[in-house]
Amino acid sequence: MIKSELIALLSEENQHLYQRDVERIVATLFDEITEALARGERVELRGFGAFSVKKRDARTGRNPRTGEAVEVPEKYVPFFKTGKDLRERMNDADD
Repeated sequence: MIKSELIALLSEENQHLYQRDVERIVATLFDEITEALARGERVELRGFGAFSVKKRDARTGRNPRTGEAVEVPEKYVPFFKTGKDLRERMNDADD
């Protein structure tokens, strides 16, 4: 599902809201999660999962075309860990 599909689905299920309001709500939610991660905070959505930031140390990599050694700087990357309820629903869906 992409962002526009999420907005359309939420608009259909909440016809008392204008679509522009649903768009603003979804954008605000994503912006707040992004800002919290940029500050190094953890964001937990109970039953769904938790977003956090992990540090990747600097390392020496390889250019796949030439095989030449390349220095890769340290960086921070977003990380998502699924919640127990979501994992259980995914495994129950297979049955």
